[in-house]
Amino acid sequence: MELKWWHIGLIIALVLAGVISLFASPLPDGLERVAIDHDFLGEGHEVMHSPMPDYVVPGISNETLATSLAGLIGTLMMFGLVYGIGKALKGSSVERDKN
Repeated sequence: MELKWWHIGLIIALVLAGVISLFASPLPDGLERVAIDHDFLGEGHEVMHSPMPDYVVPGISNETLATSLAGLIGTLMMFGLVYGIGKALKGSSVERDKN
């Protein structure tokens, strides 16, 4: 199988997502920090269910592994979404060119 440019890009993105996610700060993000500082964190509620709350894969006790897997899964999900949209748009432009 010949490696195409997007294969290499995906491999680089997966390596970065799997490794760099290990260095993510355990501190709350900006919005969560504001909610803590202004004492309204407890008033918040989920708008919809999150498959990976707090950027970890549920059910995995090793937090380092859970965070790294969340980075990998998120990268693959975004790749799939963008790839699918690209295929759909390319297909619609090919169809339009035929007419």
